[in-house]
Amino acid sequence: MEIREAVEIELKYEGYLKIQHEQAEKLKQLERFKLSSSFDYDSVKGLSNEVRAKLKEIKPQNLAQASEISGITPAAISILMIYLR
Repeated sequence: MEIREAVEIELKYEGYLKIQHEQAEKLKQLERFKLSSSFDYDSVKGLSNEVRAKLKEIKPQNLAQASEISGITPAAISILMIYLR
């Protein structure tokens, strides 16, 4: 009975677990993009003034941390990623 329940639970939450795994992988990738505390956000074209101000204030160490800041959009993260490459 326990094996059956375990299989049912695994099947029931398979989609959710897949999404969680994909999100974890994306965060791992974003952690590779390091941001120094002296990073010049003003030199990055395409960032809004609000995004610049939040990044300057919080000073994230990498793009994963930056992506967790309220108001920092996926577009802003993409712009930073392109700039850092």
